[in-house]
Amino acid sequence: MARSRFGRKHYRTVGLYENRTLLASLKQYDRTILDGTRRLRAIGLGAVFTPEPLRGRGYATAMIASVLDAARDDGYDLAYLFSDIRPHFYEAIGFRKLPSREMVLRADALPAKRLAVVPLIEKDWPAIARCFELASRGRVRFERTPLVWEWVRARMEQRLSRSGGQPFHLTVRRGRGIGAYVLGRRIPNRDTYYLEEFGFADDLAASVVPGLLRAAAGDLRRIAGWLPPHGARELLPRGNVRGRRVSIMMAAPLSGAGARLVANVTERGSGDLCWELEHV
Repeated sequence: MARSRFGRKHYRTVGLYENRTLLASLKQYDRTILDGTRRLRAIGLGAVFTPEPLRGRGYATAMIASVLDAARDDGYDLAYLFSDIRPHFYEAIGFRKLPSREMVLRADALPAKRLAVVPLIEKDWPAIARCFELASRGRVRFERTPLVWEWVRARMEQRLSRSGGQPFHLTVRRGRGIGAYVLGRRIPNRDTYYLEEFGFADDLAASVVPGLLRAAAGDLRRIAGWLPPHGARELLPRGNVRGRRVSIMMAAPLSGAGARLVANVTERGSGDLCWELEHV
């Protein structure tokens, strides 16, 4: 991430030192969240670390509090992170849990429609980005600039190298563009298609998403992944939904607009804030 064009512009490492001794560190990066016509400045935090001999002394807490104070003074609206352990640690310094759920669907619960599906190819990515914007318009979402899309694709490759599986992305064409797409990977030894994201150009294209996802699963029995965001979640059957045990999204409001967004997302019944591809 740090070596990408996005990383060089928006990413930095922050450390808390005493003289030359590193007491704690974290990764910090900038994103923009769109809430209708409003643009909210967000600061993402990750990889919070304290050397083992120095743990339990409050260094990480002091470092994060300092980062939040500086971000508030700089006009950021909220801070967010994905917690894998001890969410209560972050709650104690002002973070709130956001809906963080995962789903498992039976593939045969989706309609087996006859669709002219086409595998995604390299030159399709600009059309995928356009389709994403159309599907997300008017909803709370992370903004995806061309630099962010570069980073998203790099993250997909990185995640694949760690978790295994076979990348398998399908599209339904519409003229020279794309009407709908599904991004994910097939994991045969788990009998699962792992969904990373889907998008659609309009309501008519949205209606083919369940069949497109069924085609992506093929002969695999299950479809799994993060619960899709509000506005996309409604296209899929209920399935088995439960809270995630890792990658729990948390946010700390830093302005009135940030507080309103966090409250709205927390109270919403369907869908999570973002796709897994936004996870750092």
